[in-house]
Amino acid sequence: MDIDVFIDRRKALKLSQVKLCEGICTQATLSKFENNNRIPSLTILSRLCARLGLTVDELYQDQEETASRLAQALDTVEEELMTEDYRRVLRGLAKINVTQLDAIPLKMQFYYLRGIVNTLVNRQPDKVLFDFSRILNDLDERHQTIMTQLAFLGSGILYARRQEHDQAVFYFEKVRHYLRHLEPTVAATRENNYHLRVLTLIYYTAEFYAGDTNYKLSNQLINSGLNMCSDHHVTYYLPRLKFLAAQNALAEHRSQTVVSQLLDEALAFARLNRNEVIEVKVAAMRNQVRQTSTGKATKPLLTPGQEPQMKAQPEK
Repeated sequence: MDIDVFIDRRKALKLSQVKLCEGICTQATLSKFENNNRIPSLTILSRLCARLGLTVDELYQDQEETASRLAQALDTVEEELMTEDYRRVLRGLAKINVTQLDAIPLKMQFYYLRGIVNTLVNRQPDKVLFDFSRILNDLDERHQTIMTQLAFLGSGILYARRQEHDQAVFYFEKVRHYLRHLEPTVAATRENNYHLRVLTLIYYTAEFYAGDTNYKLSNQLINSGLNMCSDHHVTYYLPRLKFLAAQNALAEHRSQTVVSQLLDEALAFARLNRNEVIEVKVAAMRNQVRQTSTGKATKPLLTPGQEPQMKAQPEK
């Protein structure tokens, strides 16, 4: 609540506290409100505001506008994360002052995004795990929201990249258990962000198990992700899922026709979503496939989970 709006209006109208509160409340009540942020009952506050030509909602307007702006900024960052534009994600997060995030869902979203992008660009593990622990041990300590699953996911990715396999499996199995017991009818009623977050869980879990050469499980997850994209008209993850499917097909020695078709689909969806990272990966993979088919390959093909990683950015 912005009490300054109330005080400024009273002073602009040249009303003393005594005059304003006459017949409504005591001066002490008004003084405590203006000086000590002690909010009176809604009835009293409404009458005081009405005398000033204000509404109670106007006292919350700036706060609501700030919260709305921050929520929109975080949603934009989350969308950029899905198109693998990590530099823009980092810049977007740097512009957000976490102390302005009063709502717990926004705080969890911020710590999840900062933790996951710092994992993906290989920043210090202790800082990454601290962000996830803010969710797991404080903001969602009862583990009732999808943010807990995203924190598990980020922890799994971190350990996988550090080649600590047992720890990675521990977290990815938690995520897989969540996905396995996800009720489709419940998921269908959630907001769009929920589906994007489930797809985040699906994609990185599928990528992990592909890197672990469990292609059957990875392909099952990919197919569930593609079905969700289709059912809920979500396209952000289509290029990445199709490209991962192409990598799996290649690793399983499926026909070049199948691999090429999956790459064509990945490229089409990448262009639709302006995912330049996947466009580059598709071009590189096609070139490698071509070299392999002609016996000119100079290095082994990338397998899932072995894509070149973005170098760590210097921390400020």
